[in-house]
Amino acid sequence: MPTKLPRGGFSWWWCPKLSSRNWTIAAVSAVLAVLLFILSPIPISPTFTDTNVNSGIDDYSEGVPFTPLSKAQTNSAFCLDGSVPGYHIRRGFGSGSKNWLLHVEGGGWCSTMSSCSARKRTKLGSSNHMELQVQFFGILSHDPLQNPDFFNWNKVKIRYCDGSSFASHSDSEFRNGTKIFFRGQLIWDTFMDELLSIGMSKAREALLTGCSAGGLATLIHCDDFRNLLPKDANVKCLADAGFFLNEKDITGKRTIESFYRDVVHLQGVAKSLNKDCIARSEPAKCFFPREFIGNIKTPVFLVQPAYDFWQIAHILVPNASDRRGSWLRCKLNIFNCDPVQLKMLHGYRNSMLETLSEFQKNVEGGVFINSCFVHCQTWAAETWHSPTSPRINNKTIADAVGDWYFKREVAKHIDCPFPCNPTCYHRDLTLV
Repeated sequence: MPTKLPRGGFSWWWCPKLSSRNWTIAAVSAVLAVLLFILSPIPISPTFTDTNVNSGIDDYSEGVPFTPLSKAQTNSAFCLDGSVPGYHIRRGFGSGSKNWLLHVEGGGWCSTMSSCSARKRTKLGSSNHMELQVQFFGILSHDPLQNPDFFNWNKVKIRYCDGSSFASHSDSEFRNGTKIFFRGQLIWDTFMDELLSIGMSKAREALLTGCSAGGLATLIHCDDFRNLLPKDANVKCLADAGFFLNEKDITGKRTIESFYRDVVHLQGVAKSLNKDCIARSEPAKCFFPREFIGNIKTPVFLVQPAYDFWQIAHILVPNASDRRGSWLRCKLNIFNCDPVQLKMLHGYRNSMLETLSEFQKNVEGGVFINSCFVHCQTWAAETWHSPTSPRINNKTIADAVGDWYFKREVAKHIDCPFPCNPTCYHRDLTLV
């Protein structure tokens, strides 16, 4: 059986007056919303063996322990509830002993005091609810079969407990008597200080990665990460399912932009956003990668499903814009979509490709945009690099990322439209 992955979150709301039939639809939609918001992107199963730093071989039963940030209390770098943030680290070995790969956990954002207050009672807002150990798969694996280019690097999984993609500031704390800590940027700075102190300051190679909200964090902090490391180090950034579009939903509303505006305003995020973007646009728009990716000087790779089920469910078809539930079955399984719905999904894909057209001209950039109904793909064995992983041009995501990072060849892979790619891993949310 696949193991369940960490849960993510995203606040939503609406409560109109409904008939009994619509209450039923609403209840089912609410379940879907919870599943999509709190479940991580994809289940993973222990397909391969892993490689131990010292002895050479172990299996996936060995977890990687949680390490609290040692300077969190001193720096007042707290999770939403005031607990101490932390990470999981597995040391590199051999030729990878001075190379570092950081993976930032995803999990959405909170936009109101009430939603942040609810979040702090979960592992996305409190280290008190986090696992004591986690297993490393995909890009975090130490198995050379599963992770051929990065298997022996130092690997760090950065846990996410601030609700702002590590970009919040304390100016907006403690409203209406509610005690919530907005310390995302401070947490990030404390993470970097600690990792630098335990060896990352001497990195020869470094890759900052992240999934979903962690992918957005990767893009926000990419250049700062580069600037912390030796000038002669090879430093790059990889955002997995972190390129969120600022698209209108099916009713013509800019639901996601409104939500992001609330996040940015509530948590004082503007101070962490790209300064060039802030100078020409309102802060909420600078939370969208499209607005600042051209300003990132460090090489970036984007792994992005063209039919990202999270974006479909929360940007294109949020529950508040589908009160009759006509999209419910489609949002659970892309094979349930009717021709009209598929046409709209293809349109969303086209918008993504158009939005990324300028980025694709960047000679140092890389992309892997497959036509799968999925969300994050780099940290799962099945979708990163396995015999059954999604492929474009006969390349797995791991192949493409390795080609780009080590400059083996140009790595710009764009899939044909759904359902043309038989190697896709399509998520069936009806099974969750």
